[in-house]
Amino acid sequence: MNPPKVLIADSISQRGVDELSRDNALEVSAKTGLSEADLVKIIPDFSAIVVRSQTKVTGAILNAATRLRVVGRAGVGVDNVDVDTATRRGVIVMNAPGGNTISTAEHAFSLLLCVARKIPAADAMIHGGSWNRKNLEGVELYNKTLGIIGMGRIGSELTRRAIAFGMRVLAFDPYLSASRARSLQVELVEEIDELLAAADFISLHTPLTAETQLYFECGTSRENKRGVRIINCARGGLIDEQALADAMSSGHVAGAALDVFETEPLPPDSPLRKIPNLVLTPHLGASTAEAQESVGIEIAQSIRAALLEGTIRNAVNMPTLDAKTLALIGPHFAFGEKLGRFLSQLAPRRVDLLNINYSGKVNEVDTTAITRAVLKGFLQSAGGNEVNEVNAPNFAESLGLKITETRLSAPGDYSDMLELSASAEGKNISVGGALFLELLHELLASMPARWKHAPRCHSRARKYRSPRHGRSNWHLAWPTWREHRHHVT
Repeated sequence: MNPPKVLIADSISQRGVDELSRDNALEVSAKTGLSEADLVKIIPDFSAIVVRSQTKVTGAILNAATRLRVVGRAGVGVDNVDVDTATRRGVIVMNAPGGNTISTAEHAFSLLLCVARKIPAADAMIHGGSWNRKNLEGVELYNKTLGIIGMGRIGSELTRRAIAFGMRVLAFDPYLSASRARSLQVELVEEIDELLAAADFISLHTPLTAETQLYFECGTSRENKRGVRIINCARGGLIDEQALADAMSSGHVAGAALDVFETEPLPPDSPLRKIPNLVLTPHLGASTAEAQESVGIEIAQSIRAALLEGTIRNAVNMPTLDAKTLALIGPHFAFGEKLGRFLSQLAPRRVDLLNINYSGKVNEVDTTAITRAVLKGFLQSAGGNEVNEVNAPNFAESLGLKITETRLSAPGDYSDMLELSASAEGKNISVGGALFLELLHELLASMPARWKHAPRCHSRARKYRSPRHGRSNWHLAWPTWREHRHHVT
């Protein structure tokens, strides 16, 4: 039997290649720089493909990949992978989320120093044969205020470096707990306008979501302090590039440094190329030997585990579960995610504690995957589509969100009950939901065959007073099955 074939479509570290090739358990081919048409031709032979950011794994490639089981992204973002098509095709998409945190934080801090002291302009002047120090006066970082938008892993690492340089750090992150902010020695602000008005430097470290696109037109806002300097090593879509160019030309923004862009490579006619006090780097956040080695090894190990052992690590489009377990807990899994999303819409900001209470027969199974599904639903408003069942616990930890589980063996009125409670600074809100699995099975068994072909699921919510806790709760009774004019609840 021939070993599974793995295609390396973008260069990764040699240690990553060696890890994939170890024991000759996988047949590894490195073919970089291929066009979409070239990949469509050769992809049917491969069980896995490894990419970085250059190669785009499009729907056309995935539809042609008859044997493909894994797409491995040697890095964090999967913007260059058609995850929806991969999911529909049953292809696992994996990333390497932890390998480039230090590298990107250091790059952001390097750019901070560059815009403060005009280092790139000074270097270019000397190489051009000039010696004009008068136009290169910079500013110190000491006693300046750095505003960080997004306090995940990279934002937290940047904070440590800024504090070491004597900077005051303001943080805007609606999902960061107050206790986590205190441990990082940052000052939390409730509204982004407060940060914009006070910050001498601003650094962006958020995912690209509909929410962050809206609140960081701030890069060019007149609400900024005049003379502000802006750093972006996160996502290109966070800043309106034309507006930034205009604000820098007017002098309202004194300097900026960008490592990411709306379109990459940066188009030759981009207005950013004409701004002298703007530092541009070609997406170098993860471009260190250490980071590339780390993400290469991490993605190689994940691909080997998936192809050779059937174990799923760092998947962005499916949980870490075997098929048998997923079949048993599937209804709870989907329900927990919906309930978590529902709670996130009602909960106070900066939640410190999320408690998940299981009661009834659900306690007979391992609830780890259900907990992760709840977290995914609860945290998606904070982290966008990058939050999944695999990375949700780490994302919660980065926000200072503590997760607890409690269990009741007696289900009370329901055979399976799930209750969620979110707490923040003395405020608490709970939601509860029940699955009527046994009743549904009985009802479906007794239904005429013509009713069963396309049942639809609907949710209902009603507020009630909990006799046990003496506070307002939301109770989600789900699902209710409806077909044509017939209702069964």
